[in-house]
Amino acid sequence: MTVTADGPLPSTPYDVAIVGAGVVGCAIARELARHPRLRIALLEAQDDVGQGTSKANTAILHTGFDATPGTLEARLVREGYARLGAYAAETGIPVERVGALLVAWDEEQLAALPRLAEKAGRNAYPHTVLLGPEELYAREPHLGPGALGALHVPGESIICPWTTTLAYATQAVGAGVDLHLNTRVHEASRTDTHRLTTARGTLHARHLVNAAGLHADTLDRALGHEDFTVTPRRGQLLVYDKLARPLVRHILLPVPTALGKGVLVAPTVHGNVLLGPTAEDLHDKRATGSTADGTAALREQGRRILPALLEEEVTAVYAGLRAATGHEDYRITAHPEQAYVTVGGIRSTGLTASLAIAAHVTRLLAGTGLDLGPVREPEPPAMPNLGEAFQRPYQRPELIAADPEYGTLVCHCERVSRGEIRDALAGPVPPRSLEGLRRRTRARAGRCQGFYCGAAVRDLFEQGSRP
Repeated sequence: MTVTADGPLPSTPYDVAIVGAGVVGCAIARELARHPRLRIALLEAQDDVGQGTSKANTAILHTGFDATPGTLEARLVREGYARLGAYAAETGIPVERVGALLVAWDEEQLAALPRLAEKAGRNAYPHTVLLGPEELYAREPHLGPGALGALHVPGESIICPWTTTLAYATQAVGAGVDLHLNTRVHEASRTDTHRLTTARGTLHARHLVNAAGLHADTLDRALGHEDFTVTPRRGQLLVYDKLARPLVRHILLPVPTALGKGVLVAPTVHGNVLLGPTAEDLHDKRATGSTADGTAALREQGRRILPALLEEEVTAVYAGLRAATGHEDYRITAHPEQAYVTVGGIRSTGLTASLAIAAHVTRLLAGTGLDLGPVREPEPPAMPNLGEAFQRPYQRPELIAADPEYGTLVCHCERVSRGEIRDALAGPVPPRSLEGLRRRTRARAGRCQGFYCGAAVRDLFEQGSRP
């Protein structure tokens, strides 16, 4: 097992190469690592796992109640919901089952709620409940005026997307997968094996999985296929301070449109409140910047949904790009003649579906001629639980007694200890930047955004990153 970010790549062909170390690519690597006979490479263009769409997810574990019935996405989201829920409990990924309310603001939306309940039933989720305005406001007293009713979806949950991706990568690397960072694929071709020309040299593999996210269509075309085109769809979000958390009890969803699920208000497992995302189709696959118009539009919609939220402090503004393809389903296709599987068009539900997608792709690889060999379950990782509703190290006297570093806080906004930063820097997939450390520990992610702890965190990072 190796994690590399520079130097030449191995010359010996791998059994499988996976391009893209987002949540889906890491889940596929973890699933394939259950077959110890295989030699697997996971390639990532950037310097950390989960650096693309995965890091800007809305962090919801979906039941799949509103998926298009009969689609591959509907099935994999439903299966993935159960798989990821169990995996999170096993590994320490924080999850809170807060439930969702699909709020109707006019008569047309109100009329759509029974149809959505019926759709949920066709998606094997019969647990939705229609609420009138009185019960709706009893559940959400800070909701803006004028709501006519809601559909309650009790199983919708919130989760940490960064810990999920890191857990998959950690387990994969621990089971023998080679993770190659800073390894952008420039060219791809196939003769006897796949030949990937990357920023760090050439890598060969007998089987190839394309989990390249926004760039999945580019890699697909390099191998002779034109099945879909990725249009980057920007989603801008506002993150409100922890003091706003008492304002909302559920995930507040709009009635969905053709462009997506629309703007939501949701608590996060870290104790904040999210407002967003926008849905802007762009041409530039690097346009992850926030805009004044985008944040203004979000605030305007947030004012109707939860007026008091607009009086709270915004601690972060960010944007992510989703891989829209113009199709109502995932674009997962096996090409047996090329020993190749495309995993494209994975939208915001990809986090929920990730483990089910991984199992599906593994079956497709077997159909392309990959001999999986015997199964050996890799040891599940113990992930740091960053959830606000869970006990953190500084709250555990027995842990501090054994190691006082867990009792020394560095980031007071997020209550991150020296011990947690040390552990992250020494982990199997260590951060290579302060942003990577933030995703692993929450250091510098709080109200002051590192104003007070920034220098201390940087010093610890630089000390821990030295060879």
